Amino acid sequence: MGCYLFVHFIGEESADGEQIYFSVSRDGLHWHDLNRGQPVLRSGIGDRGVRDPFMVRHPESGRFYLIATDLSIFHRGDWDSAQYRGSRDLMVWDSADLVHWSGPCSHTVGVENAGCVWAPEAVWDEEKQAFLVFFASMTSLPGDAQPKQRIFATHTRDFSSFTLTALYAQAENHLIDTTIVRESGWYYRFTKDETTKKIIMERLRKLEDRPEAVPCQALDNLPGVEGPECYQLPDGRWCLIVDQFSTGKGYLPLVTDSLAKADFRILPQNAYHMGKMRKRHGGVIAISEEEAERLLQAFPA
Repeated sequence: MGCYLFVHFIGEESADGEQIYFSVSRDGLHWHDLNRGQPVLRSGIGDRGVRDPFMVRHPESGRFYLIATDLSIFHRGDWDSAQYRGSRDLMVWDSADLVHWSGPCSHTVGVENAGCVWAPEAVWDEEKQAFLVFFASMTSLPGDAQPKQRIFATHTRDFSSFTLTALYAQAENHLIDTTIVRESGWYYRFTKDETTKKIIMERLRKLEDRPEAVPCQALDNLPGVEGPECYQLPDGRWCLIVDQFSTGKGYLPLVTDSLAKADFRILPQNAYHMGKMRKRHGGVIAISEEEAERLLQAFPA
């Protein structure tokens, strides 16, 4: 049975809320909060808080990298300044074993005259043999009547040096919260339409191709959600979790046998448990049984 690590934050009601929390699962559906519900990693630099963490494992070195938005609404107290004049830094930690971490280090990857580097994520680009790191920022480009949230991206192999950041995705509406997974030669991309407050699904052969829409009735009928994360369950099904931010009910899992079919079904409440703590936008990574045990020993539930 596969195991999973969920890295996340919990909210902006306290200084500790916008730090890094860990939860583990042995089936991808039932979660146990680690470190007795306390942060595992903290940021004391930049905005002195981090949101929207995401973790990857380097396919060559096996090293883990955790990235996050440099932002504390608790300290800043102002969503407007974060959107339009926020930190353009990407926060990075790295580890060989998930227990001992270096960081955080800050790297300026946001474009000039933009707001925060919102919800950064990364996916291994098979064509470039490097990670594509992508995030949303509020920007004004020539021809804009008003600023818009767009997705920007950069490549890196080591999360310390980055290529020049460029526009990656935009639409008529605002776009934020993108996540990308790979199945059967396709990259599947889930993005929050910040105007309609729904998740849209697309697919691409190569990460820089023009995407094609993937019709998904379940997502069309599910407004008021954000922070999509997608991962494969031990039985081969795919699980998409979305944060029900509009109702404050936390993450909701949907499952499908195949991303190509996109026939997602919302799980009944008795089929999952997201842990005792409410989880805000984070990331899920598959880990081994040995790695899960190591985390439980270091950061007891």
